[in-house]
Amino acid sequence: MTTAYGYKVVDVFTHEPFLGNPVAVVLNADDLTTEAMQDIANWTNLSETAFVLQPTTAEADYRLRIFTPRSELPFAGHPTLGSAHAVLETGLITPRREGRLTQECLIGRVELSVAEQDGNRYLAFALPPATIEPLPTPDSAELELILGGKTSTRCEPAIVNVGPRWVIADLSDAAAVLDLRPDLTRLAAFERRLGITGVTVFGARDHEDAAIEVRTFAPSCGVPEDPVCGSGNGSVAAFRWERGLLPPQGVEYVAHQGRRVGRDGLVRVSVDAHGGIRVGGECVTCVDGSLRA
Repeated sequence: MTTAYGYKVVDVFTHEPFLGNPVAVVLNADDLTTEAMQDIANWTNLSETAFVLQPTTAEADYRLRIFTPRSELPFAGHPTLGSAHAVLETGLITPRREGRLTQECLIGRVELSVAEQDGNRYLAFALPPATIEPLPTPDSAELELILGGKTSTRCEPAIVNVGPRWVIADLSDAAAVLDLRPDLTRLAAFERRLGITGVTVFGARDHEDAAIEVRTFAPSCGVPEDPVCGSGNGSVAAFRWERGLLPPQGVEYVAHQGRRVGRDGLVRVSVDAHGGIRVGGECVTCVDGSLRA
C-alpha cells in the first residue's frame, strides 16, 4: 500500500524558476523510515532532499531531515530555506512569532527570519556556530593539485564545521574560481580521508551585483558540484571573518554562485560586529504535487 505525501521542488537563492539550487521537499513525512528517505533522496538525484516532520521540542515549529543522494546531513542551508518556503506556501506552518520560524534538525534548532520586500519573500537562517581548524600544509598542497589551481597566499585553506564540514579556500579572483576543473574522483577520496562534506572556494568579483564568486564541490556525497550552497556560503563568511577579511564592524554582501552549472543564484550574507552570520535569499516553487511512497 502506498501513501501520498505533499511534494514540492523549490529553487532557492533565486526568484526565477530553473535557476538557483533546487531542493525536493516532502511534507508530513513522519511515517517514512530513514531507509525510505534515503531511497527517495537517491531517486530525486538532487543535491539535497528535505523531509518535514513534527518537532520533538515545543520551541520548534517543525523538524527537518536532510539527505544527499548518499547520506544524511545534520544541517544544510538551501534545504533549510526551501523547506521554510514550502511550509509557508502551503500554510502547513503559521509562524508563532511575526517574521520568525524555528526549525529543528540534527544539529539542533535553527532560527529563520521571514521578510517581504517589493512583493517578494526573503528568507534567511542564522548560521550555526562555526568551528575553524587549519588545513595541514600537505593537504593544502594536495588540494591545489586536485583543484588544478592555486589558493591565495594571504590565508591558508581551513576546515569550517557548521554541521557540514567544508574545506574553504580563497582564490585570487572570480576568474580563477570559474576556471577550475577539479579532479572529482581524487576529490572524493580526499573528502573521505579528511571526513569532510566537500570543498567550497571563493574569489573576489569586480561586479556591482555581487562581492564574491563561489563554487562548491562534494562528490563523495554524490554531488559533483552543488549549484548554490547555503552552508558553504555561510562557512565562507565565517572563514573571511576569522581571517580578518571582513570589516570588524560587520558587513552585508551578496555572493554569486552557480554559473558553471547554468544555475546562477544570489546569496545574501550578513555578518554582525560579533561574527554572527545570516544567510538568505529568495525562493520559487517549480513543482507542486504529491509523491507516492
